[in-house]
Amino acid sequence: MSNRLKEVLEGREQNYILPFLWQRGEDERAIREEMARVHESGIGAVCVEARPHPDFLGPKWWMDMDIIMEEARSRGMKVWVLDDDHFPTGHAAGKVKEAPAELHRMFLGERYIDVIGPAYGTSLLIDTLLMNGLRPTYSLSPYANGKNKLVSVVAVRRVLPDGSLTEECVDITDRVREGILYWDIPEGFWRIFIVSENNDGGSQAQADYLNPLVRDSVRLLLDTVYEAFYERYRADFGKTIAGFFSDEPGFYNDQTTFDFQSKPGKPGVSLPWSDEMPALLEEALGEGYRKLLHLLWHDAGDQSNAVRYIYMNIVSKLYGDNFCSQIGDWCRARGVEYIGHVLEDNNVHARLGSGAGHFFRALWGQDMSGIDVVLWQIVPGFDEMPFRWPAGETDSEFFHYGLAKLGVSLGHIDPKKQGRTMCEVYGAYGWAEGLKLMKWLTDHMLVRGVNYFVPHAFSQKAFPDADCPPHMYAGGKNPQYRYYKHLNHYINRMSHLIAGGRHVATAAVVYHAEAEWAGEAMYFHKPVKVLMQSQIDCDVIPVDVLTEAASVHDNKLCISQEDYRCLIVPCAESLPSALIRQLLFFAEQGLSIRFIDGFPRRSSEGDDRSSELSQLANHRNVKLAALERLAEDMLADGFYDIKVGEFQPYLRSYHYVHDGLDVYMFFNEHPHQAIQSDLVLPDDGEIYAYDAFLNRLTRWDSFGKSGEVQLRLHPYQSIVLLQGSDLRLHASFPWLRMEGGTELNGEWKVSISDAGCYPVFQEWGVRKTLTNMSEPGGLPRFSGTFRYETEFEWKEAGNDAWLDLGDVYETAEVWINGTLAGVKLCPPYGLEIHGLIMPGRNKLVVEVTNTLAKDKQDYLSAFAQQEPSGLIGPVRVSPILRTQG
Repeated sequence: MSNRLKEVLEGREQNYILPFLWQRGEDERAIREEMARVHESGIGAVCVEARPHPDFLGPKWWMDMDIIMEEARSRGMKVWVLDDDHFPTGHAAGKVKEAPAELHRMFLGERYIDVIGPAYGTSLLIDTLLMNGLRPTYSLSPYANGKNKLVSVVAVRRVLPDGSLTEECVDITDRVREGILYWDIPEGFWRIFIVSENNDGGSQAQADYLNPLVRDSVRLLLDTVYEAFYERYRADFGKTIAGFFSDEPGFYNDQTTFDFQSKPGKPGVSLPWSDEMPALLEEALGEGYRKLLHLLWHDAGDQSNAVRYIYMNIVSKLYGDNFCSQIGDWCRARGVEYIGHVLEDNNVHARLGSGAGHFFRALWGQDMSGIDVVLWQIVPGFDEMPFRWPAGETDSEFFHYGLAKLGVSLGHIDPKKQGRTMCEVYGAYGWAEGLKLMKWLTDHMLVRGVNYFVPHAFSQKAFPDADCPPHMYAGGKNPQYRYYKHLNHYINRMSHLIAGGRHVATAAVVYHAEAEWAGEAMYFHKPVKVLMQSQIDCDVIPVDVLTEAASVHDNKLCISQEDYRCLIVPCAESLPSALIRQLLFFAEQGLSIRFIDGFPRRSSEGDDRSSELSQLANHRNVKLAALERLAEDMLADGFYDIKVGEFQPYLRSYHYVHDGLDVYMFFNEHPHQAIQSDLVLPDDGEIYAYDAFLNRLTRWDSFGKSGEVQLRLHPYQSIVLLQGSDLRLHASFPWLRMEGGTELNGEWKVSISDAGCYPVFQEWGVRKTLTNMSEPGGLPRFSGTFRYETEFEWKEAGNDAWLDLGDVYETAEVWINGTLAGVKLCPPYGLEIHGLIMPGRNKLVVEVTNTLAKDKQDYLSAFAQQEPSGLIGPVRVSPILRTQG
């Protein structure tokens, strides 16, 4: 038997959960209480976050940290530290404000003047246009607060009828004298672009943030926060102190902080800049680069696309090198790890604004890959339809089909990440989110390969805390807290099975960032969606890895431990020259390549690559595939791992391999429809089922030849199938449900108890039929636990049964004749009952606990449709029989 499975079955799995533990300066009792509640929930680590703390890095902060560290040491827990006084990371605890000017954020901005010639002896007031805070009332308004540094002044000819820019451009920077431009304007229409360095661009909320492009600026964060922790807890580094967490660092160069479309070409937006940039642009564009800077904002066809690509290529590399890699290197040199995530929302992972330019470069220096899901970004059933969330409308295809795939792909292909991907999860959904939705979100992540979780959050503030609920304990007021440990045990067991081995996928999809920088491009998640809906697994691969760390062996693309039988290139106007050359090389080496909906027509840099592009389009190993037929094409060519008998767009699958063990996870992501399908696993051999809630291994009753499976999954249901050596000795025979059984139609005594009173109940009444308790006439504002009591007659042979509770909202705990029978967090609400039912009269008690949304009408819950409350049924008890092989 695989050591991984043995460890899980023996309860020796590792911890994969590190929830945020918010610090606001509470007293010692509150801190110790919250640490105890985290630990009793089955969690072995915390990530300490100032939210914010009134004395971050001051005496009270260190007093509170000492308490946390003492509790962690005594409980054998790990401590991670969110690395700033508040999110997003980059404030450096306020030290940027007092740092030298060269360490502050810097931007490149432009203004322009339209002129007409011929006109001789003309002058223009450039000095005025270089001022910050200009207002139209008068040129030297009291809002003007400083002068920007002039970079270039260029004049570009415009033509009728639409005033479009031509390639005729004159650099007239040297004609500026003491703030005045002197220029004899040639005949025609001209637009004069004044490009300058400034420090007043960007989001004002991040005005005193470091410049992630500048190494010494990032060093402010290391010197202020990281070094302070190292000085105080040096002996704990690599022991109790596990590492540091950066939360949503980025460029924040757009005054509209969360405009997820922010990128070069957006009018009026200053762009990230540093003192290194001029030399790097000159190296890439030549000595005349200043004549091209205006194209970062203004369109001039392919030339604009090339300039924007080169700019984005430079700034995203500087970010990765100077921010993420520098911090990661510091951590690894001291025996701790560096994790976190950037903003990915609505495709900003490849853009500016609140993004970091390039998902893979932005996180390459970390020790785990990382993503987050908050604010109703992912909602069951809304995988194609946009969903109204607090930040506008979701690109639901990205959140459902792209987000987790970005994260796990980086975890798979970067060796230092060791296959680890972290997700910050559950946060800011409001009290409407209970364990039912949490389990669905967890499975959504697990079945894509996420194996570390940062629940958002444990808050020590007195209840109710209005800051982004739900909160797991909430001062004992969260009625579902007592069941939270069941979800955490599930997470740790499942994560242990999909860590430390190798992921199996047949396809690789090219990341679209570089293509988008240089023109029209298809999002990577478009083909990923088509593949996932046909159970064809894939990873997303950035250009850097394809050109620097990939090879072809036996007609497979090999990267780190992964190998792929096909490479898929989403439709793009252009691709980087290095990638074009590499794709041609891969095709020559025997790799099958699919271009979706068209071939590129040029290189991103503007180089002439027509010969290589022609060779690619006509190569025997290269095909043009329509997006809607991609899965059909892949299946026909045998590029699949798990074969499903019929189209099942909501069935998700994941295949993971250890020495001597194959792990297959399947999950039904549809919120309402069951899935029933035949499928064929890639390997022969006996099949076993693992239940991570019960921590139980059973033999699977397969049919036909070995490797074939009849799969039935209810909404919200997942299953793990295993193949491997020596499993038979550790597996029990399954129980089969028999025909017959009894629907319980008797009276139900109903009592209620809120979280503060539980387990003391107040009798509410008697119901002859089970109905929604949130309806008028029920308890529409009640949050807590409904206790249902009834009796039933058992006339079947034996005392083993299947109890089907029907519809439940939302956690259920069951007792038979006074003995606990089990807990269910989500559909299907069915339990095996062994040895508890007796011939004749039996007593059934079901406690159903809803969420706090019914009582606490928080803002975030307003974005969710509210579910019913209580036990709705129908409730049935049926006999079961153990199979004997």
